Amino acid sequence: MVAARTAAKGLSTVELEQIRDTLAAGRKPKVVFTEQAGQIAGQVGQVVALTDPELSDEWVVVRFGRDELPFSPADLAIAPKAAPVKRAPAVPAPREESPVPALSVAAAPAESPAPPTSSPEPAPAADAVAEPAATADAPATEAKTAGKPAKKAAPAKPKPPAGLTVTLAYADGEWTVAANQGAKALAKPYVIKAGEALKMVAMLDVPGVHEAVEEIVSAARAEAETQAERLRAELAEIEARLAELREAE
Repeated sequence: MVAARTAAKGLSTVELEQIRDTLAAGRKPKVVFTEQAGQIAGQVGQVVALTDPELSDEWVVVRFGRDELPFSPADLAIAPKAAPVKRAPAVPAPREESPVPALSVAAAPAESPAPPTSSPEPAPAADAVAEPAATADAPATEAKTAGKPAKKAAPAKPKPPAGLTVTLAYADGEWTVAANQGAKALAKPYVIKAGEALKMVAMLDVPGVHEAVEEIVSAARAEAETQAERLRAELAEIEARLAELREAE
């Protein structure tokens, strides 16, 4: 139930002392939110504690729904007293008169019925005030959290660099080296000497890899030597023919 908005000016020093005494007696006094409290003005809450006013302007802790939030005295006022409910007194049923004995000389006067005594039902406690609806929790929370700075988000972690891949390959009698970082090609395959390939492989402590490279290099060396012998033989024939041609002049 949403109560009507109040134009109260806040809790006075005397009212704050009364609230402190009421809390000390184990009771939780009712208060109503003033216009200064914002959109929850007119709603009713219960004071559950008083903190140190020197530490904060909002030192009156009020339970509103399921929340307990601090407010300043200017945000609150003493809740108005609930008017007692008057009930009509119950009308007693008429009492029957006792019958007069038949042999009596004179009839005894009938007793007058006692005046009705009815006690009205007890009125509700003066400080009884309807509890606020549970749906008012959200406005109270929004009213207190509005204007407060939001927590800064944690800085994003830097993205790690992409992996680097260096590839040594042998194909068609040539050694090539290529380098890629992720999907980006840093160095396209380029030809290197067989000796450089052996130096690169020598840094790897992987059984079988160095032997495989040496085998490829040895085979290439043997093929090169064979080709060199053939070329030298051809060159010798050409030089002999050239010598004959010179002698014929």
